[in-house]
Amino acid sequence: MKRSAFTMLELVFVIVVIGILAAIFIPKFAQNKLSEAANQVISHIRYTQHLALMDDKYDANDAHWYQKRWQIFFAKTGGSGNKWAYTIYSDSNNYDGVPNPTEIALNPLDKTKRLTGGYSVGTVAYGDSDASDKLNLGNEYGITNITFSSNCSGSGLRISFDHLGRPMYDGPHKLDAPYTDGGASKLIQKDAGGNPCIITLTRSSESTQIAIEPETGYVHIQ
Repeated sequence: MKRSAFTMLELVFVIVVIGILAAIFIPKFAQNKLSEAANQVISHIRYTQHLALMDDKYDANDAHWYQKRWQIFFAKTGGSGNKWAYTIYSDSNNYDGVPNPTEIALNPLDKTKRLTGGYSVGTVAYGDSDASDKLNLGNEYGITNITFSSNCSGSGLRISFDHLGRPMYDGPHKLDAPYTDGGASKLIQKDAGGNPCIITLTRSSESTQIAIEPETGYVHIQ
């Protein structure tokens, strides 16, 4: 006669096997989410550099033209649902460091949307019809923290590029000359240990590092 049910021993065995498989694959799933986020950020840093190369901001009639350079700006605000997100924009109106809707780059994959995952109320918030949800790294990929290394951190987590594609740190709106703030150069340089600018993305207990090389702006996983 055929059996119509599992024995208790067989059920326990199945549960143990499922537990083992979960222990193997769940960390890999988390790592994949982290890798997806890092690859997306790398792609958008490169796109920001592309915009800077194609859209030279020099204007002889504007003494503050260099404050309009294209930048990628990471922040966690009310407009992003208090999750880590980023925005690609050119601060072209009043140079206040705030990504106003008309300053934010259009999403090349969907021209009805802007390249932002949400910023403070009054700009483009996460969930708005013109926001690009995937740029909200907290909601889309579970990113819990973003840090910059000391050789590229300033008053905000921003990377901008000049017309030659050279990376700069801090906000262009803070510059008092094309490359300096208070006489200090904002071009990214290697630190004392020879390390490039490092952006660290953290997801729970896992993290990955994105490197931005001086001069060339070459960006890659460290």
